[in-house]
Amino acid sequence: MSDVVLLGAPGSGKGTQASRIASERRWVHLSTGDLFRMHLVNDTALGQLAKSYMDNGELVPDEITVDMVRDRLERVPTDARVIYDGFPRTVRQAEALDELLTDLGRSFARAVLLDVPRDELVRRMTKRATCMNCQTVYNLATNPPKREGVCDRCGGQVLQRSDESPQIIERRLDVYEKQTKPLIELYAKRGGLRRIDGTGDPLEVAKRMSEAFA
Repeated sequence: MSDVVLLGAPGSGKGTQASRIASERRWVHLSTGDLFRMHLVNDTALGQLAKSYMDNGELVPDEITVDMVRDRLERVPTDARVIYDGFPRTVRQAEALDELLTDLGRSFARAVLLDVPRDELVRRMTKRATCMNCQTVYNLATNPPKREGVCDRCGGQVLQRSDESPQIIERRLDVYEKQTKPLIELYAKRGGLRRIDGTGDPLEVAKRMSEAFA
């Protein structure tokens, strides 16, 4: 089955778009951020280790991420299509993904990049809050929970994450610029990259995304 990689900086909306696409098309949404948070909620050693990097706006080491993805992929049926959200983030991870797909009898279709200017990314992320239970994301300026601090979906606690303070946001974007942009160049050279304007109304962005996956 040909899988798809969704690329974009923190705050670009790739998690929301990946979740929507997976739901509409019955694909598997593989989010490394969700995997990390699952381990954190379960108080595993991996979760604590991942948090130490994420809280500083740094990428979790490749070997930890790759092993986590392999474990998840081994439980995905071979006839199910996967959309990757948050992986790969480096050229080394992309090469590891190539090996994983070969080992597991899967293949790569394309990468899609959600393009959003840096100032817009910062604006979005400083207003973002997340349910600590179901991971629903809210924008405190445009789409806050109906009851302050309480998730509309599950009643869980809604908080701004420790890695979304202004200083950490800038650090995360710096890391993205340095380590992830070469990945975009890699997929572009392979001829398997599509760029999507990630600004504007979310429904319009969703429409552009659907056309990219047509």
